Amino acid sequence: MITILAFVIVLGILIFIHELGHFLAAKASGVGVLRFSLGFGPAVVRKRIGETEYQVAAFPLGGYVKMLGEDPEDKDRVTHIDKRRSFAHKRLWVKAAIVFAGPLFNVLLAVVVYTAIAWTGVPYLLPVIGEVQKGSPADKAGFLPGDLIRSIAGVPVDEWEDVALVLNDTGGSHVVRVEVVREERVFVLNVRPEMQKAKNIFGEEIVRPMIGITASDKTSLKRYGVFGGVSYGVSQCYRIVKLTAVAFSKMVKGTLSVKESLGGPILIAQVSGQTFKAGFLPFVSLIAFISINLAIINLLPIPVLDGGHLLLFLIEGVTGKPVEGRPREVAQQIGLFILVMIMLFAFYNDIVRIFRG
Repeated sequence: MITILAFVIVLGILIFIHELGHFLAAKASGVGVLRFSLGFGPAVVRKRIGETEYQVAAFPLGGYVKMLGEDPEDKDRVTHIDKRRSFAHKRLWVKAAIVFAGPLFNVLLAVVVYTAIAWTGVPYLLPVIGEVQKGSPADKAGFLPGDLIRSIAGVPVDEWEDVALVLNDTGGSHVVRVEVVREERVFVLNVRPEMQKAKNIFGEEIVRPMIGITASDKTSLKRYGVFGGVSYGVSQCYRIVKLTAVAFSKMVKGTLSVKESLGGPILIAQVSGQTFKAGFLPFVSLIAFISINLAIINLLPIPVLDGGHLLLFLIEGVTGKPVEGRPREVAQQIGLFILVMIMLFAFYNDIVRIFRG
């Protein structure tokens, strides 16, 4: 029940924010909005306010904003209404802005979440050693559990992530000078890292310099100021976009397994339940992470997605003619087929993961 509740909350927030972007952009552009729907299919709850019908539909995997004159083939809907309020009669850049507003709002949601976390306090692991592997370079050099690493090769270390980063910069080919704090005294230890196999964030096998230590569970909070928090929110979003782009390129090249990397609603539900149990901070961080990925997916140039609509607008801008009639219909059918295939493959991956444990 917790997993289902968490999944509904995550999906509801992401869909609402995405469609809210389209809705507000349409209203600001003077376009009439006929329906604002969370979900597809028959309406479970429905309420009309002014010209707009707001509803929650039976199938929650998505949502939509139905605008006046949105479909070029649906001309009968604007015969008795001011055409200036029709989506189809707006300038090209206005239509593109309305479409782009959905993914933009998903990114803005992530920025707001990460900024709020930065203002509240970003948790991080202190550079305190938890365990020292027997026979490792660290063991031979005299490192002990509880040592606080203050610097490596003269580079200050503030958190545990810095340890691996600084060691990588040393190259691991020579002895490294490490300052540690032990029982309020500073000790200087000399250690020669060994090149060992490890896995990176994408699960790929790499070789990097290691000394045989693991982190303790000691944490602290790093709080940012007003502008620093906003900067952190933006940079965190950029980092996730960059990692997602790298992962996508690796999947295209075949260096990263699509079966291991691509997940669907079942995986989102599982992770939502886990982070919900873990606490508020992991849960809202997950919402921000998925929100960015939702924005990226929606911007893919696949007809029926926002990116597909933007592609059609680009073609119209280049040729001077809108893509209508049979070509538009075929493009939408192809886009829908691609989308269904991706969704089925994602479901397949999720089910396989469940059986594999």
